[in-house]
Amino acid sequence: MIAITAVLLAIAVFIEKSLDLPVWQLLLVYLVPYLLIGHSTLKEAAEGLLHGDAFNEHFLMSIATIGALCIGFLPGAETQFPEAVFVMLFFQVGEMMEGYAEGQSRNSISHLMDIRPDVASVERDGRVDAVAPDQVAVGETIIVKPGEKIPLDGVVLEGSTSLNTVALTGESIPRDATVDDEVISGCVNMSGLIKVRVTKSYGESTVSKIINLVENSASNKSRSESFITRFARVYTPVVVFAAIAVAFIPPLLSGDFAGNFATWLYRALMFLIVSCPCALVISVPLSFYGGIGGASRKGVLIKGANYVDVLSQVCTVVFDKTGTLTHGQFTVTAIHPESCDEHHLLHLAAHVEHFSSHPIGAALRDAFPDEATDGCQVTDVEEIAGQGVRARVGDDLVEVGNTRMMDAVGAKWRDCDHVGTIIHVAINGDYAGHIVINDKIKDDSAGAIAALKALGVERTVMLTGDREEVGKDVAQKLGLSESYAELMPGDKVKHVEHLIAENSCGRALAFVGDGINDAPVLARADVGIAMGGLGSDAAIEAADVVIMDDSPSKIALAIKIARRTLSIARQNVWFAIGVKVAVLILAALGVATMWMAVFADVGVTVLAVLNAMRALRAAS
Repeated sequence: MIAITAVLLAIAVFIEKSLDLPVWQLLLVYLVPYLLIGHSTLKEAAEGLLHGDAFNEHFLMSIATIGALCIGFLPGAETQFPEAVFVMLFFQVGEMMEGYAEGQSRNSISHLMDIRPDVASVERDGRVDAVAPDQVAVGETIIVKPGEKIPLDGVVLEGSTSLNTVALTGESIPRDATVDDEVISGCVNMSGLIKVRVTKSYGESTVSKIINLVENSASNKSRSESFITRFARVYTPVVVFAAIAVAFIPPLLSGDFAGNFATWLYRALMFLIVSCPCALVISVPLSFYGGIGGASRKGVLIKGANYVDVLSQVCTVVFDKTGTLTHGQFTVTAIHPESCDEHHLLHLAAHVEHFSSHPIGAALRDAFPDEATDGCQVTDVEEIAGQGVRARVGDDLVEVGNTRMMDAVGAKWRDCDHVGTIIHVAINGDYAGHIVINDKIKDDSAGAIAALKALGVERTVMLTGDREEVGKDVAQKLGLSESYAELMPGDKVKHVEHLIAENSCGRALAFVGDGINDAPVLARADVGIAMGGLGSDAAIEAADVVIMDDSPSKIALAIKIARRTLSIARQNVWFAIGVKVAVLILAALGVATMWMAVFADVGVTVLAVLNAMRALRAAS
């Protein structure tokens, strides 16, 4: 359509230069390309008038171009037929660019829609039925073949495989899954066939929650977007009436209305074209939408443009420790034997803790995975509240617990200078040594803190319910500016409120937690950032921003993306306003031409849209 119009416009200009046609015949020649390219804009303007929304960009373009077509019939005025068609043509080019840019922005977010499962293969009455995921009940068994999306959250019953989680986390490294491992909807089964017992209905599944989050992200407008929307509603009618004043008042005051009207009408038409707020109304929301899309490709889900605003202003970041800066899983970090070797000490402790549901027991079993198959007999297991566990392993009576248990059996225990939970072991009443268990710090936690400081974040604070010495050790290793330990969830809220009240930097505070027990604090902070853990329900619901792969380093990335997005939006605002004001001044002085007015409107819009598309490329 645009190409055909351009050809017809060139032919019309050639006819005008070659033939001396009357003005009305020349109008008919130019009306062909004008109506071909402008019929949709004229239709939008008419529909706006009928529905009470007259003052929009389509109305401004229609009035300006119709005026340009008619001005040649006034006494002493020159025809503006090519200019009228070109304005409408260029306006459509701008609309096309806007549509393309918006499509790119939507695609950058809608790649997450690829996680939407189409069908679930469920075992029922000895056969496998292909049904919609929302028709599968909790507790049913589904079969997922290689290459298929996992349709529902569940636990692997049979088989093992590797899962592609790139659509959820932005990470290309596959994750292994085998029997008893949890798997979430939206991942792609890459290798082996697996059977999965469904643990959540489709409406409560990870994929459903993420899709709902993404689809609603555009509804939360930033302050900039909201201001421009309100601004356009007031600005556009003011522009129309100002253009009418420009067209009529100066000729009336000059005393020669008929002689000056054409000149001032021409300037009024330029005023209308230049004043059209397209560049602002289109490019600013597009910048935010692009920023959200670019972040989603990096595994950072931002729930709306308003949170982009807040993220860009963060100067204090408060962290929960467990599950955020650390893995949240106990592991054996040191073994200090006294009367036996390390292997035997760990062997006995793992056997005694075989039936324990405590995380410490799980850590000991994980550290000695052969304890279930080495043939040792474990009998007389007794759990002593507040002390530990006693059991007979073969012919030995083994106590595994804290110092109170050692004192109770008369074992002379030794203290340890390692930070962590110290598990003491006694064999037949004699002290055998101790094992240090601690929560492992995530590999990128230290780098995340350093990156935040490099971005100008002034305070990095850690809040934890763990012991004071553990909190201090983690804070020192990571380079945090402050840490507070032995806190209950309610204490964390009070600390965050105190930090907000202090607000020494005068900007926003972000809280980063695991999204489960930290939900109250996530809601209280200026912006809550949750470690999504491949789709933790509480994380997605309570936070404003979700880090889908649990990497603390993504926090700095999210702030960089937000600041870059705001910068691009501001560039568009100042560029558009600056060019428009300059051309308006030239128009008032009688220097500007219709071509300059076209550039000040559509040209600026195209450049602003192209600039907004830069937001799609997330910061790295």
